[in-house]
Amino acid sequence: MTDDNIIERLKRLDVCAVSDTLDSLGMKGVALGLRKGWPCGLIAGRTMTVKLVAVGHEAISKRHLCTGAIMDADPGDVIVVDNRGRIDAAGWGGILSLAAKQRGLAGVIVDGACRDIDEATELEFPVFAKEFIPLTARGRIVEQSYGELVEVCGVSVSQADYVIADGSGVAFIPADRAEEVVSKAEGIVAHEKAMAQAVRDGRPVSEVMGESYETLLQNAADR
Repeated sequence: MTDDNIIERLKRLDVCAVSDTLDSLGMKGVALGLRKGWPCGLIAGRTMTVKLVAVGHEAISKRHLCTGAIMDADPGDVIVVDNRGRIDAAGWGGILSLAAKQRGLAGVIVDGACRDIDEATELEFPVFAKEFIPLTARGRIVEQSYGELVEVCGVSVSQADYVIADGSGVAFIPADRAEEVVSKAEGIVAHEKAMAQAVRDGRPVSEVMGESYETLLQNAADR
């Protein structure tokens, strides 16, 4: 299965369906506490990871944070920034959003704070973060590495994993489980559409949710 095929299928899903699938498989992948910086739509793609550390940390990069990742990412990738949840130093900003947009990247996810969100909004570049602040990274944080294993809101994310993000949140999918997760999530979405149609057709919601929802979860676990 090609990467493009998985990504296109992910774009037809939603984070809730992926979350239910991860639950059914006993997998941890939902990153709690992240939100949209502006009303962008769903994004999905391969991850390009970046790890940030506090100034003074040993073995740090001398390049400006996230620039190497932007230049090495492929169009459609999503930059994923491990800023250890810090909300007192921005791990992403306006010039980075501009550069990422020009490179054709799908968006950025920051475990921590982002700044210049108005610029990202004008660019229509999707940003998901814990907080939006004016404080610069300068003198506070630097890049340690990119393209390596990171942790985002307690979830381990490897380079070239998959991510999906929408108004409900953010979920990561290990590359070696992507086909399994996407296939099960597609089944959940199909079942939920049938449930919604039953409600539109006049069936009592208590019936639909009482019978169909448990069937949906069981089917997800059995697939």
